[in-house]
Amino acid sequence: MREPIKSYRDLRVWQEAMNLAEACYRVTILFPRVELYGMTSQIRRASASIAANVAEGYGRRTRGEYIQFLYIAQGSLKELETHLLLSKRVELASGESISPIMSQCESVGRLLGALIRSLEK
Repeated sequence: MREPIKSYRDLRVWQEAMNLAEACYRVTILFPRVELYGMTSQIRRASASIAANVAEGYGRRTRGEYIQFLYIAQGSLKELETHLLLSKRVELASGESISPIMSQCESVGRLLGALIRSLEK
């Protein structure tokens, strides 16, 4: 039997979003220093925003507000995917380094979708 959800930190989607953000921070360490305020910053901000919006939504008063923040998290996820794909296209990162992160993105997207569907019922 599952442990009851006492905090946003107990949510699997938040945990996986944190893992995703960590992976993004680690891969961008290898980016050229000239990209610190460019692609590095964009990827880090978008990745951190996913977990942050899950947490913020969890702390809101109404279910509708919570769902809205989960949709914002989904938007940040799509933004992140776009930045990752672009970083591969312009050769800031290799396909080998981006591919596992894109898989993590897909997993987080599925979890966000499932949580939104469960809350909208």
